[in-house]
Amino acid sequence: MKLYLASTSPRRRQLLQDLGIPFSLIKPAFFEPEIGFSQNPRRLAVTLALLKALSCTPKVKNGIIIGTDTIVVIRNRILGKPANPAAAKRMLKLLSNKTHQVITGIALIKMPEKRICTGAETTRVTFRALSDEEIKSYISTPEPYDKAGAYAIQGRAGLFVERISGCYLNVIGLPVSLLLKLLQDAGWKNPLSG
Repeated sequence: MKLYLASTSPRRRQLLQDLGIPFSLIKPAFFEPEIGFSQNPRRLAVTLALLKALSCTPKVKNGIIIGTDTIVVIRNRILGKPANPAAAKRMLKLLSNKTHQVITGIALIKMPEKRICTGAETTRVTFRALSDEEIKSYISTPEPYDKAGAYAIQGRAGLFVERISGCYLNVIGLPVSLLLKLLQDAGWKNPLSG
């Protein structure tokens, strides 16, 4: 059964490639809205993932579409991707010396039945206190600008992390264990399992 990743994220693409899972890439026809607050961030992440996957259903006759969305949350405030250095600076100052949540929603749509499987993974990440100089140096790089919360844990921002509780790959943007469980629930057979 063919897999289709509904994503423009190079990190998700790379993770699946590194795991040896064959897939095709589809660009979702979905524009992510700006959302400032959410009383139920897990549901929000799953809903956004589902909307991405649904936008790709006209392009897939048979197979499983994988939609994902990762959000960074601190006290019900949603931190999206910063549009400019000032926004990145604000986000990093907000995360400094605090614990936040990284939530990735996953939505699978099995075609042609349009059977839907969803789930979400939450990881708690604690940043140490960041100096103004560290933030200024970091936001002068291209790294923060296509990342929710203005940081990439697998990059230079790994130096900001004091503690992590939960799935590390989730913070990068793809909780692989949850994805494999949902794929198996949808009837996909892992080619690596023999």
